[in-house]
Amino acid sequence: MNKDLLSNLTKVDDVTWDLSKKFKSGMQVPARLFGTDSIMQTMDDRVLEQLSNVACLPGIVKYAFCMADAHSGYGFPIGGVAAFDPEKGIISPGGIGFDINCGMRLIKTNLTVKEVQPKIKQLVDLLFKMVPTGVGARGFVRLSNPQMNEVMTGGARWAIEQGYGWKQDLERMEEFGVIENADPKMVSQKARGRGLNQVGTLGSGNHYLEIQHVNKNEIFDAKIGKLFGVDKDGQVMVMVHCGSRGFGHQIGTDYLNTFGPAMKKYKINVKDPELACAPFNSKEGQNYYKAMACAANMAFANRQVIMHQIREAFKIVFKQSPEDMDMQLVYDVAHNIAKVEKHKVDGKMKEVVMHRKGATRCFGPGRSEIAPIYRKVGQPVIVGGSMETGSYLLVGTKKAEEETFGSTMHGSGRTMSRTQAKQSISGEQLQKDMQKRGIYVKSASFSGLAEEAGFAYKDINEVVKTMEKAGISKPVAALRPIGNIKG
Repeated sequence: MNKDLLSNLTKVDDVTWDLSKKFKSGMQVPARLFGTDSIMQTMDDRVLEQLSNVACLPGIVKYAFCMADAHSGYGFPIGGVAAFDPEKGIISPGGIGFDINCGMRLIKTNLTVKEVQPKIKQLVDLLFKMVPTGVGARGFVRLSNPQMNEVMTGGARWAIEQGYGWKQDLERMEEFGVIENADPKMVSQKARGRGLNQVGTLGSGNHYLEIQHVNKNEIFDAKIGKLFGVDKDGQVMVMVHCGSRGFGHQIGTDYLNTFGPAMKKYKINVKDPELACAPFNSKEGQNYYKAMACAANMAFANRQVIMHQIREAFKIVFKQSPEDMDMQLVYDVAHNIAKVEKHKVDGKMKEVVMHRKGATRCFGPGRSEIAPIYRKVGQPVIVGGSMETGSYLLVGTKKAEEETFGSTMHGSGRTMSRTQAKQSISGEQLQKDMQKRGIYVKSASFSGLAEEAGFAYKDINEVVKTMEKAGISKPVAALRPIGNIKG
């Protein structure tokens, strides 16, 4: 971010920056960003413009927020968080993202890196065959239209009923794997057609399936780590990052087209056409909310089927049952979603329409939304780094609920465009470099691999420390890659 833009911000503390309503005419609330000095200096200039536009939206309460991993996106910045009054406020596809319920899933094992590293090539190659990747990839699950309705309303619960998982998986997911207000009638035939063959597929872009391990000196909270199941030196974990694929993208596109005329009807003016929206309680707003829930449920089902395939692949390679390898789900979190939640606003608990785009829910101890097994310590938070640097398992805090509507970052955040990354390194070279460092990676395309080079992202360690300093989320363990499948 250039010095002129930075000069508009007031530094509240080492990692918190405020943008006054005076910055732009029409701002209903101030904006708040999180970042160290170095993060702020390298942040995308457009973030401030987009965040101030969000602060102008009708019915927004408290602040428009940006997490430390922020970079510019469609309408809202990625890493953006905003809460709206249900009566006066809006719902906006740009504040959710096109890959609805893009999210993270973390699976534990009782295997060690010493056991897995010698077979990492065999394991990654098999996973690459069993979990289709890349643009237009089709899964092995073939759905009829009635079955697609069941996916839209049943989410991960549907997948488990079909045999793709264990009953106890559900208690280890945000929303317990299904959002209840989904209505398939609000989904277009075009969207439905795009989703029919995509359950169990990874997709493209920054989506990945990664084999990771834990070092004992990078378990930062042993007590919580043990509860989450991450407590052994060299323990092997598996992380999945994907969402609702083309199905969710089409739903977002469909409703953006609907919201243009709706804004005229309801006399809503926005600073950027990408912030197209409708009043949350309007017919158009509710129709989108119900369709969005369908896409969110498809994403839960998608990640559930992928996890089933991961368990099957480990079974083949290591000749043990998934139960014997203790392949329990640690947690599944969304980071592109809107939900109605209760939060404190002006000293009173109120319902708000939460928009989290490239941001993760991170509730502290005691919230009823958290599974009973984790409720005493807080919600697990899964934060993906680049495929070269590793990722983190965190836990939410009460301060997050007070300060950011229970929200934190979702990843490390890009520092350069995909085009710039591809111009800086070839995918073939990157693959060789990673293999020399003990990370075996397989990708649907070399250009897609180059787009996700580690240097194209912020330092995940600094991003995590920023939100820790802010008191928003606390590190439990770092997870380092040894194998990766890229879309």
